Amino acid sequence: MIPRTLKEKTEHLAQMYPIVTLTGPRQSGKSTLLKTSFPDYRYVSLEDIDVREFAQEDPRGFLDTYGDRVIIDEAQRVPSLFSYLQTHVDKADKSGMFLLAGSHNLQLMDQVNQSLAGRTAILRLLPFSHREMADGGILPKTISEEIFMGSYPRIYDKEIPPTDYYPYYIQTYVERDVRQVKNIGDLGRYVRFLKLCAGRIGQVLNISSLANDCDIAVSTASSWLSLLEASYICYTLKPDWNNYAKRLVKSPKLYFYDTGLACSLLGIQSAEQLDTHFLRGGLFENMVVNDFVKQAWNQGCETDLRFWRDSQGNEVDLLVYDSDSVEAYEIKSGATYNDEYFNSISKWAKLSGIDVEHLHVIYGGKQEMLTSRGKLIAW
Repeated sequence: MIPRTLKEKTEHLAQMYPIVTLTGPRQSGKSTLLKTSFPDYRYVSLEDIDVREFAQEDPRGFLDTYGDRVIIDEAQRVPSLFSYLQTHVDKADKSGMFLLAGSHNLQLMDQVNQSLAGRTAILRLLPFSHREMADGGILPKTISEEIFMGSYPRIYDKEIPPTDYYPYYIQTYVERDVRQVKNIGDLGRYVRFLKLCAGRIGQVLNISSLANDCDIAVSTASSWLSLLEASYICYTLKPDWNNYAKRLVKSPKLYFYDTGLACSLLGIQSAEQLDTHFLRGGLFENMVVNDFVKQAWNQGCETDLRFWRDSQGNEVDLLVYDSDSVEAYEIKSGATYNDEYFNSISKWAKLSGIDVEHLHVIYGGKQEMLTSRGKLIAW
């Protein structure tokens, strides 16, 4: 089993809070992480119909039966249980009583915010990070393979080809998860919307254009995009609005939490196909940005990630804000270094007054160097 970076933080917070809530995409490894980190805890899944009915019809009896030190998986399936959890932990006043896991962020967090505010620590687990795969000895050999395979644990654990894994993942997501959260009549059009989003990876989001291409209202497109974000399929990267130039792009950029899933939606059938695909640069950028998100979440931290683009097309792919400092990253999929990689980031640095030591280019090559314009980093 590949060790997860979030394990240490999860165990630490369980010593401080009566409840630890772990959310993230379906099949990202939440249950496995909790079971292996807390082997003496009882495990119960509310996906089980009999167990779910027990929790719904007799929540006090459910909690009395399972006692403390329990892992409750798919906790959002029984919203009424959260109020009883609140009373139960307040009365007992102990740490580490319950570990909750759920894959529907919107449903789960609604209940947490209503009933468990101040009583639970909240962590998010995404599929494997680049470092986790490297340390576990399962890192794909090439960048194209890493993009194509994605990072869902089951692919590596069961050696499932991505072309077999992701279509069923998408089918399960649409037919089960989407129906639980929102009543969408035309699921076929929703899948088309999902594929259109994949075609816009790493691009500034034009919600009107997206709605027109899918033949839906702008309000529907916004609602569906929110659903994709709530279910850990897509997310948006906000632009940096600091007034370093008069005209700045103020729309977000669109990314997927897993590049393998995006490749499947784009109809990509092999890693080799990616070598010449027109979206290779966007997919590589997506994979790199994902790893910054994973690094922060694996430490239990919030992220302040942005991008910068002016009306002339000058762009910095990623700005990482931390307290008073900012690190700037340009992301290039090419394997051969070109000094022009630093052009846009140098223009931004001049406008913002940032020193060259905070400028970086992450690229697809293997050589690393410290140049007069910034640091070159091999992926």
